[in-house]
Amino acid sequence: MPKQKFQLISNIKGDINMLCEIANISRSGYYKWKENSLTKKKDHSDYLLIKEIFEKGRSKYGWRTIQMKLKAEKGIQMNHKKIQRIKKDYGLITKIRRVNPYKAIMKKSQEHRTFNNLLDRRFKQVIPLTTFSTDITYIPFKKRFAYLSVVKDIASREVVSFHTSPHLQMDIVLKTLEKLRSNIGLDSLVNIMIHSYQGNHYTNPQYISSVKNLGMVQSMSRKGNCIDNSPIESFFGHFKDDIDYADCNTFEELNLRIGEYMKYYNNERQQWGLKKMTPVEYRNHLLKK
Repeated sequence: MPKQKFQLISNIKGDINMLCEIANISRSGYYKWKENSLTKKKDHSDYLLIKEIFEKGRSKYGWRTIQMKLKAEKGIQMNHKKIQRIKKDYGLITKIRRVNPYKAIMKKSQEHRTFNNLLDRRFKQVIPLTTFSTDITYIPFKKRFAYLSVVKDIASREVVSFHTSPHLQMDIVLKTLEKLRSNIGLDSLVNIMIHSYQGNHYTNPQYISSVKNLGMVQSMSRKGNCIDNSPIESFFGHFKDDIDYADCNTFEELNLRIGEYMKYYNNERQQWGLKKMTPVEYRNHLLKK
């Protein structure tokens, strides 16, 4: 094998031209191998740093997250091309997130109402606490299911309210709304837009009445257009990437773990699209403008 011959020549340390001729290999091939070997030696300490962060993220971090973590945790600013090269050279392959399959919604009764899509995919909001996105996702654990309702601020990506339930009854969204005002410390929710898909919970008269009583403005995605509510779908994808919940033995244990994650997400999890800030940091940054 050429690599074995290259290594043998390197160990002998004789006349390179003569040794390459005896081994029937090209000198350019040997020097290229030598250069690559030196590069790998130089990269090894950086590889160990990247590997530590990559494994801590359960093989789900891409170069952007690794670069931010290196800066935040190690005080190291590493070029993104170097991170990409080391990941490729050492086989650190990022796991790809699976699409959320949850969208089995009950048929709407005649009394349910839909609302126009007022958001209309204007996801680049710059004023916090004015436009929210909401949805429900399922969480499988120990051959059971729980359900998570979340309200997210589109501008800052901050989770402003959430509620976990062992069932899909109406209280999952009603309690999420009840928690909303106290969670973000607002005296009033008047004129804040809350966007959802046309699901059974959000078209229900109870939910519509609760939103109206809070003075909020209801908006809905068009039927069959999941991209219309992509900010919250994106959050659920990251949530299921980041958190281990399958081993939870009870609903109470799962609920506690979700609560801990929400604190981490809002206050510690830096995001590339938020100028490498956490959602809370970015919200405060936008409010100062």
